[in-house]
Amino acid sequence: MTTTLSIRDLARNTNILQHYDYVDVEDKKSHEYKGLFISPKYADEFRKLLEKKIMDERQRELDEILQFVGIATIDEKYNNMTSSQLREARALRL
Repeated sequence: MTTTLSIRDLARNTNILQHYDYVDVEDKKSHEYKGLFISPKYADEFRKLLEKKIMDERQRELDEILQFVGIATIDEKYNNMTSSQLREARALRL
């Protein structure tokens, strides 16, 4: 069962949570969503789902960064050249 409760209702009686699997918490005055309570029987399943989502987001961000790895590498033969020597070598290559 699910329900929506106010913060004041939870402060008065936390035993209400025992009767529900999923409880939305909102501020009744401003109708601002404050959070969520999940029944202990679903907590492990939800935690695994949340960890998977976080890992997927981190992997996506890492993949975005890794696409640029190696773009600015320089060939060994150009390591000890000055800027004018590099321009000259580039002009000869073109």
